[in-house]
Amino acid sequence: MTEPRQLDPYASPKTFYGAELRRLREAAGLTQSQLGERAFCSGTYVGQFETAVRRPQQDTSKLFDEILGTGEHLQRLCRLARENKYPDYFADAAELEQMATEISEYAPMLVPGLLQVEIYTRAITLAALPLASEEEVEKLVRARMDRQYLLNQSTAPQLWAVLHETVLRIPMGGPTVMHEQLIHIAQLAHSHRIMVQVLPFTAAAHALLNGMASLMTFRDAPPVVYTESAGTGQLIDEPVMVERSQKSYDLVRAASLPPMASLDLIESVAEEYTTSCAPHTT
Repeated sequence: MTEPRQLDPYASPKTFYGAELRRLREAAGLTQSQLGERAFCSGTYVGQFETAVRRPQQDTSKLFDEILGTGEHLQRLCRLARENKYPDYFADAAELEQMATEISEYAPMLVPGLLQVEIYTRAITLAALPLASEEEVEKLVRARMDRQYLLNQSTAPQLWAVLHETVLRIPMGGPTVMHEQLIHIAQLAHSHRIMVQVLPFTAAAHALLNGMASLMTFRDAPPVVYTESAGTGQLIDEPVMVERSQKSYDLVRAASLPPMASLDLIESVAEEYTTSCAPHTT
């Protein structure tokens, strides 16, 4: 059970939701564990909502309303609490990212968000949303950049990224952008802030052909995996599916170049971009 902590209920919609859930639960004479049992979740999970550690979920809020006899009160508060600077399909994953002790990423096409430099983020955002306003583009770019403060914290998770060689070779934004992006990844690896491997073209078929995957593990909670495709994403916490994803990731990691060889390739490709963007003389 999560111990109560002092929260300002009016600090945010999420803290207000937590305060209301606690008030209603206590009024019903239920412990966190008892409410969790009736809502098919753990008491710890209930406590994380009450202490605003996790964003409320719409389906769980519906169960809480039914159990506590509160109409649609918590469901309405949930909608307010879920307003976020990230797309709704990614918002829960972004929150869990901050709580993870280890993040294992596989990137088949694009550099993972936590490793992107600003000009690369802007380039892929413009490519994906060519008709978006400048204000909308900057909002999306800033949200992604804000996530990266995580890597500078003393409690930063261990980050292991496997990049398909395609990620290095697609010239998103042009040679100058790619050179800066790849050098940034290399610098992070050299400073021991991340571990990176490259899955080369020569590896051919592999276990994660369907797309990107981000596996997150936690100190006091079960692991999850987040998968994403264009305009949508899915957070998976079903143990069998998570275990299957972990095994697939292990196979991909085993098929990848060793870390030092991967760094050599990344830096070599970065140098190729420098050559391609150099002015030609006659």
